[in-house]
Amino acid sequence: MARYTEAVCRYCRRDNTKLFLKGERCYTDKCAFERRGYPPGQHPHIRRKFSDYGTQLREKQKVKRIYGVLEKQFRIYFQTAFRKKGITGENLLCLLESRLDNVVYRLGLAGSRAEARQLVRHRHFQVNGRTVDIPSYQVRTGDRIQVREKSRKLHPITEALETVDRRSIPGWLELDKDQFAGQATASPSREDISMSIDEDLIVAFYTR
Repeated sequence: MARYTEAVCRYCRRDNTKLFLKGERCYTDKCAFERRGYPPGQHPHIRRKFSDYGTQLREKQKVKRIYGVLEKQFRIYFQTAFRKKGITGENLLCLLESRLDNVVYRLGLAGSRAEARQLVRHRHFQVNGRTVDIPSYQVRTGDRIQVREKSRKLHPITEALETVDRRSIPGWLELDKDQFAGQATASPSREDISMSIDEDLIVAFYTR
């Protein structure tokens, strides 16, 4: 699978916003975006003008990077959102928010979405008592997500729970730190996504 394996902090610098791809590091003064808040490259201070297409493409790429989704899968999400009732852009973001790896991260059971994705693949989480190792699994209202009994002493999980107060848990999720578990009490809404995202640009990109 084609995965970018180089430094991800350059993504934040390129998009001129924090994407929180490095977990706890993003909240400290070691954050590359805080230390070098200019685009990467040989001539970072040259201002570049983007066409409408370029602006739409950059917004799509930004959301793909935030959620760690490749192009083919992202296009499938868009097609699913387009067929659903409601506003396509909001449907798209809600589908991405409902991914199991994102829910694990948003509950504070992992330091970043990339870390959550790896933990899910390694079978450290259960949904409604059953082990799930598919990061793209769609969490539904009422689903209970918990760490497997044998995995509760893993350093990435315990460290993430210790720093969970740095991140605000969205209103549609509830965390039970003592039980290493959380529950989806509702479906995610657009208001629950605090990241700076213009979903209308993504819709315009795919419907141009």
